[in-house]
Amino acid sequence: MEHKKTYNAMELKTKHGRIVVEGPVPAHELKSLDFHEDLIAFRPAKQQHEAIIGIADLPEGRILIARDNNMIVGYATFLYPDPLERWSEGNMENLIELGAIEVIPKFRGSGVGKALLKTSMMDDAFEDFIVITTEYYWHWDLKGTGLNVWEYRKIMEKMMQAGGLEYYATDEPEISSHPANCLMAKIGKRVDQESIQKFDQLRFKHRYMY
Repeated sequence: MEHKKTYNAMELKTKHGRIVVEGPVPAHELKSLDFHEDLIAFRPAKQQHEAIIGIADLPEGRILIARDNNMIVGYATFLYPDPLERWSEGNMENLIELGAIEVIPKFRGSGVGKALLKTSMMDDAFEDFIVITTEYYWHWDLKGTGLNVWEYRKIMEKMMQAGGLEYYATDEPEISSHPANCLMAKIGKRVDQESIQKFDQLRFKHRYMY
């Protein structure tokens, strides 16, 4: 499947000044930018910077960033699901995962996450894809925000909805292990019925036949 990537950008006004939200950003540009030391939700900042550079080099990989001058203060990653995850079992070329989205504490509450998702979905190529994201409460910064799991989940849902993603039920064990965890997805306008059925089969592997 051909992976077209069309660059889009928007300027976002925040209480800390204007920032640029843009992407997909190629690997060589990501290398030339600084990566904020507070971007540590998934791994230490230096390793995370290297990880997004690696993703940008993948044929299907997309990195959207929020940039304060030369400093990356937020990012979102899109790539094929991890081979160890259920979502890769269908070998679907048109199923892509929003793997991570992170914004530094200073810019949280300013709509940066929503802007990252809106900017990514400006690309018409996404109409050929099913975009999924899996939300697990253990990745959430409950301590830093002082929110409980349900308050945090509400914020995550609103943010994902800004990119057109909506809630989908599933029996995937990790997601089912806690009621706050969830699967969200956006099915592009040009996705065929066969792919939608395949996605439904991945969502429910233990559906009982009567």
